[in-house]
Order: sequence, then structure tokens, then C-alpha cells
Amino acid sequence: MTTLASWRDRLPAVVRPYVEPAPLAALALGISSGFPYAMIGATLTTRLAQDGISKRSVTAFSLAFLVYNFKFLWAPAVDRLPLPGLSRFGQRVSWLWLSSLLVIAAVVLLGALTPAHGLGLLALAAVLMGAAGATFDIVIDAYRIELLEPHQLGVGSGMSQYGWRIGSVLAAALALLVSARFGWAAAYASCAVFALPAALTGLVLGEPARRQAVVATNRGFAAFASAVIGPLTEFFRRRGALLVLLFVLLHKIGDTLANLTLRLLLNDLGFSNEEIATYDVGFGFFAYLAGIFIGGIVYARMGMARSVMLSLVLMAVSNLSFALLAMAGHSNGLLAGAICFENIASGIGGVVVVAYLSALCNLAFTATQFALLSAAASVVGRFLTGATAGRLIEWLGYVDFYLLTTVAALPGILLYAWLWRSGLVEQSIPPISQPQDQTS
Repeated sequence: MTTLASWRDRLPAVVRPYVEPAPLAALALGISSGFPYAMIGATLTTRLAQDGISKRSVTAFSLAFLVYNFKFLWAPAVDRLPLPGLSRFGQRVSWLWLSSLLVIAAVVLLGALTPAHGLGLLALAAVLMGAAGATFDIVIDAYRIELLEPHQLGVGSGMSQYGWRIGSVLAAALALLVSARFGWAAAYASCAVFALPAALTGLVLGEPARRQAVVATNRGFAAFASAVIGPLTEFFRRRGALLVLLFVLLHKIGDTLANLTLRLLLNDLGFSNEEIATYDVGFGFFAYLAGIFIGGIVYARMGMARSVMLSLVLMAVSNLSFALLAMAGHSNGLLAGAICFENIASGIGGVVVVAYLSALCNLAFTATQFALLSAAASVVGRFLTGATAGRLIEWLGYVDFYLLTTVAALPGILLYAWLWRSGLVEQSIPPISQPQDQTS
């Protein structure tokens, strides 16, 4: 330990916070959190498009992501329900291990099925993958927030986003490369290895100390009320809570619509799997890492409120680069530029917005409240993508569609500007030093 501490002390001051145990754990957790998204996102979209499935059917599969938006319904069980035989290792650790196994089983099943088995059965497998991934996310997010100290939220959010991007990008790239040689079933099965970093983190670090400080003592109906009603009651008692939740619902509409349809655009513009892997996956990966690093600096220099505002504007403007690409056609240079701009903007937003959502959580109800907030953050965009995106693209064309996604980002920006000016951004955050006990 002394050797590790001495090694950290020799690093530049700006780097030291990133190599502390908790932020490094957030990196590993993020890797595992990111890969299920890739399996039912870009990878499944590419797979179905190459099989000749219509755009309407392909975008409808993104409704599997809606499972993530209902994860707050079973998040109270993750907060309070002990797992027989595993609970002695801790509430968070035991659920971390169980959800890891569920994700591995779901990704193998999704890869084993093909459109030849029927789109309905494949859609069911995608929903099961979404449910397993959502449960994994509930545990990972709660574990990360409880593991990080308050002053580490910005750094920890950045490391988590680094990990999320690493996991999603490597899984997507691995799936493309393995599928080209061995088929999609082998590709999906090989990606199951990305569930291991989170499971190993729980094994090495154990139960978060801050989790142990707010254990439950209620039983029966009181326990149910505390687990299910308590987190919502505590959140909505805060000043401006409804407006904050409305902002969370609105702020990612444009970004989600643009990103979940990008692979359709690339396929229709004639980009090959190798070009997609190089530019969307490769260039995007490094651009996103750069954006996360910039986001950490912006968060430290500008503070939470200003940095969130900047990220919202950048993410809205980045959608215009997709419209430009759609207008120009097959151009590797424009693809590289659009991917880099969008990923830098998303990287900045990933750090500062996640830090804000994490700060909104009371430690007594971490899993439930963060599940509610993170689910709300993309529910509208995911629903619109699955229900109408394919039809909008066929009706408007890609150029006007991406212009529309830019306009769709404006309500969230304007609402946040009002929340910021009225002081509700800061007032909606619970006191960090005084977490409420779950027995209240």
C-alpha cells in the first residue's frame, strides 16, 4: 500500500485523483456496464440491417432499451432484498455477482437466435438482454456512487464513462470482427467476457463502506414502504424536484434519436464494416476519451451548473454534423469529423451530467433514485426512436431528420437554463454530509 501511495505521489497532481482505488473501480464497473448496451444497440442494428430487415423493424428493436427505463420498478429489491447464500458478502456485491451471470446468459441467448427463428423470438431475447443489462446497471451505479467519496464524484463519473466507452466500443468491435470469421453466435458469446470486470471489482473491494452506514432495520410493511415509497417521497419533497425530473426526461431526446439511428445512415451511405469499425468505433473511441478528459477539466474549472449547460449545447450542435454527412454522402473525411465532434461532446456530457445525477441521489436510496433518474434520462428519446424514428427517416430523409433532432434538444436546454438562473439546480441536491436513514 505504501509503495502504491508513493507511486501516486510521484504522478502529476492532475492525474493522481484518477489512480485512486475508487475511481479505478469505477473504470472497471463502467467497462461491464457498457457492453450490454452495445449488444442490443449498434451491434444488433448492424446485424439486422445486413440481414435485410426493414428500417421500421430495425428501429423497433430499440424498444428493448425501454426496459432500462423501467428499472426503477425493481431497483428497491436491489436496495433491500437479500440473496440467499450470497448476502453474507454484502447487498451490493451479491447482486453484482448475480446480475453478472444473468447478463452472460442473456447475451449468449441473443447471439444464438437469428431472424430465421422469427423476429418475435429475437425481439424477446433482446428484451431479456435489456432486462439483464438494466439490473446490472442498477447494481453497478449504486456500487459506484456509494464507493466514491463526495469529492470524487466528478473524477469517478469520468472514469465510469471511460469504462463505459471502453466496454461498449471493444464489445462492438469484437462482435464485428468475430462475426466476420465465425458468425454472430460466436461473436455474442465472446463478448460475455466483459461482464467479468464488475464481478472481480466486487470480489476485490467488497461492500462499499458508505453503503454499510445506511442499512435498513425495518420489517414487513414498513420495510416495503421504506424501500419503494421512501426514495420517491424523499426526492419529490425537494424544492423544484418536478422540474428537475422534467429536465432529466427532456435533455437527451435529440442525442438519443441521433445516435440510435446512426448505423442505419452509415449502412445506407454504403460504409463497409471495416470503415464503420475504423471511424465509428475507432475514431469515436479516442474522441470520446478526449471528451471525457475535457469534461473533467471543464467540471473542475467551471463547476457543475455551468459545465452541464455547456455540454447540453455541444450535444445539440453535434447532431448537425450528422446532417452534413447525410447531405454529402459517402465521405470518410466527413464521417471522421462528425464522429469525433459528436463523441467529444458526448464525453463532456457523460462526465458532468452523470456527476449531477449522482449528486441528486440520497445515499439511503442510491439504487432506486439513480435508477429512476438514469431511466428518465433517455426514456422519451428511446421511445421515439423505436416508435417513430424509422418512419421519420423514410418521410423526411436523413438530412431533415438530423436537423429535427437538433431542434428536439432545445426544450431541455431552455429548461435547464431556467433551473440554473432560479437556483434550483443546487437546491435540488440533498446534503451530502447528512444522508437520511432508511428507517425514517
